[in-house]
Amino acid sequence: MKTSQSIRSYRLGDREVGRLGFGAMQLAGPGVFGPPRDRSAALAVLRAAVEGGVNHIDTSDFYGPHVTNQIVREALHPYRDDLVIATKVGARRGADGAWLPAMSQAELTAAVHDNLRNLGLDVLEVVNLRSMLGTHGPEEGSLEAPLAALAELQHRGLIRHIGLSNVTARQIEDGRRLCTIACVQNMYNLAHRGDDNLVDSLAAAGIPYVPFFPLGGFSPLQSKALDQVAAEVGVTPMQAALAWLLQRSPNILLIPGTSSVAHLRQNLAAGEVRLPEDAVTQLDAIGCGDVVQR
Repeated sequence: MKTSQSIRSYRLGDREVGRLGFGAMQLAGPGVFGPPRDRSAALAVLRAAVEGGVNHIDTSDFYGPHVTNQIVREALHPYRDDLVIATKVGARRGADGAWLPAMSQAELTAAVHDNLRNLGLDVLEVVNLRSMLGTHGPEEGSLEAPLAALAELQHRGLIRHIGLSNVTARQIEDGRRLCTIACVQNMYNLAHRGDDNLVDSLAAAGIPYVPFFPLGGFSPLQSKALDQVAAEVGVTPMQAALAWLLQRSPNILLIPGTSSVAHLRQNLAAGEVRLPEDAVTQLDAIGCGDVVQR
């Protein structure tokens, strides 16, 4: 892995954002469905994030659904001028909490209006199309129709920038022929390294890569090597995992999520961690199989 010197910000669309942002998914109820157990705690986490310097929040109206965006609005509206809120469309929730495709023109239009209404915005800064061709990972297939629908909404002034999520390199290449792709969101972390080449190619093109589940998601990362490196550096294992991502490539923007202010502060502190080269080498090896998921 090629490491980069630590930089604190990167361009997302036409805005400069800090490389450590916040993912709001965990502010909804269990399974990202329904209201949170403690709404006041969710509000506190968002306010602490912005007070701690975060100016990039990732959310979606299908979190809850509607719940997370309404909490973001309650906590932070009117928004600071430097705050970039990125949302995503392409899915909907069933009555049982199932994640279902919603990529037709009518569904995408309705989703954009839902995001605008619940966030209290007149225009969405970044809208990521979450491909539902594969629900558990990227699958090949044309995204031309849904991207064209978003491009039309962009032309109408409801969206400033369009991104892609849960996609393949070919879909990104095809998408860039249709519209400017502002960012890519795929699953990527110490253990899941399938996008290594994609991270590098996007960096060469100046496109941000925003890994979701940077700490493993619903199955947090566990590894003896990670624990050892963290102890040697004097940080927590999750801080070491975030620091590795920040050093992986300058175009990586992190959006770790949490419903705890204490955990949020630990995540933000990872931005001050600089891993020595031998530690990076040890952590690189985790992607070769030295990980046990719990």
